[in-house]
Amino acid sequence: MFKGRRLLIATKHQKESVIAPIMQRELGVNCFVWTEFDSDLLGTFTGEVERTDDALTTVKNKCLQAMALANCDLAIASEGSFGAHPTLFFAHADEEILIFIDQKNGLEITVSELSLSTNFNAAMIACEDELRAFAADAGFSSHGLIIRKQKEDLGCMVKGITDSDLLISSYHMVKLDNWSAYVETDMRAMFNPTRMRVIETAAQKLADKIKSLCPSCQMPGFAAVEAKQGLPCELCRFPTRSTLAHIYRCAHCHFSLEKKYPHGKENEDPKFCDLCNP
Repeated sequence: MFKGRRLLIATKHQKESVIAPIMQRELGVNCFVWTEFDSDLLGTFTGEVERTDDALTTVKNKCLQAMALANCDLAIASEGSFGAHPTLFFAHADEEILIFIDQKNGLEITVSELSLSTNFNAAMIACEDELRAFAADAGFSSHGLIIRKQKEDLGCMVKGITDSDLLISSYHMVKLDNWSAYVETDMRAMFNPTRMRVIETAAQKLADKIKSLCPSCQMPGFAAVEAKQGLPCELCRFPTRSTLAHIYRCAHCHFSLEKKYPHGKENEDPKFCDLCNP
């Protein structure tokens, strides 16, 4: 279905460096980037352009707009979101959403990857020692930094800083008469190897999902859409909240399948049982 076809990677931030090798190996496609496509028009991390839609809508629009520009019917796009982890509230997280659209065959396949592996951070910095400490924690200089006067200030900003001399000079230039400057991690993929690795993980997950075929109609993208609780406690046999089965469903023919014990175990430890360990 895909071998030999051209696959557009909708990015201006060098994500093709991790996405293309996976897709070429797994699907047999020929990847390319359309340089005239500007994904920043749909939103920037630093606020010059506000992202008005949610991440899933944005990544779909990104993919479709790039396809229209390149006159291509097969494409991938990704969108990242950063902030507090949804359950570990004091930890930062990176959520990457990838979408694969094949207009020729009417396919739209998405995956998401939520990772604690991120250097996402920002702070008001009052002196060079604080700046150096922040930079070290952020993985500078392999990871880029951004400096501006205030968090919401779009006027005086230096992006993509990966050089120590430029870091110090930019800090003093932006700081001027203020007592401090706002320093943040540059979350654009080409300035953030940690984020790039999360995108790579998501890309492999997407390739695996694309290669998963529906047993009924053989269309790609056959994947788990629901988790069913009830894995029995190994001590009392009471159903626990742990996953007993995954429900797979085809988006095309709606064939469904239940696969038990997706994590390779048929019983749960009693410490996770509401009856044995209330």
